[in-house]
Amino acid sequence: MAEKIVQTAGRDVLGTFAPAFAHYNDDVLFGENWNDPALDTKTRCILTVTALVSSGMTDDSLRYHLGNAKKNGVTKQEIAGILTHIAFYVGWPKGWAAFHLAAEVWKGETAEDAKAAHAASMVFPIGASNDAYAKYFIGQSYLAPVVTEGLGVYNVTFEPGCRNNWHIHHAEKGGGQILICVAGRGWYQEWGKDAIALTPGDSVMIPAGVKHWHGAQKASWFSHLALEVPGEDTSNEWLEPVDDKQYGALEN
Repeated sequence: MAEKIVQTAGRDVLGTFAPAFAHYNDDVLFGENWNDPALDTKTRCILTVTALVSSGMTDDSLRYHLGNAKKNGVTKQEIAGILTHIAFYVGWPKGWAAFHLAAEVWKGETAEDAKAAHAASMVFPIGASNDAYAKYFIGQSYLAPVVTEGLGVYNVTFEPGCRNNWHIHHAEKGGGQILICVAGRGWYQEWGKDAIALTPGDSVMIPAGVKHWHGAQKASWFSHLALEVPGEDTSNEWLEPVDDKQYGALEN
């Protein structure tokens, strides 16, 4: 469940001078509207930034909402893409002004900041370091069990550039794996085929016996649900790492 948004700025600044305005700001705009479940908070942040930039507002209100967007999972790469897209439609000078503020908000972003933003962008937890399988990954991955009885479902998170080795899911009958991207941007590739880009909502059915790998794009965190398809005599065969040159040639 998303954290409830509580705003007091209206009463803090205008509570005695304009109590009705303070009420509408704190209780209606940020109370009822921002907590309406029809839209998730990250989407509302992006829409608000778009509206403010479009209207030419580049004051502290835009700075606040850029910070709010960062807090709720908008990454540096995403805000750069959002503002570039907006600038084509509302004017290049407005885009420049917005970028000046965004650069300050995202200045000095650390790996932990990026990880926190990624975590805020999805409903599933990142989980703990995937230490048990670390030798089969290039880079850091994380694992969070979602369902452990019946059909196993796990949320697997990859830091930017992280990917697992080539591997095969074996089964005498049935078996295989299903991937469902829930956050960030990643890759999936089968042996002898081109890599496929994955974004939230994309899914892949991996039949048993197919050699493949999956992981994050170079500049993005990536999370997918992994569903183990029931089968008979199932096993997993880990193979060689994905070649650095091959991975580096993939375009984000």
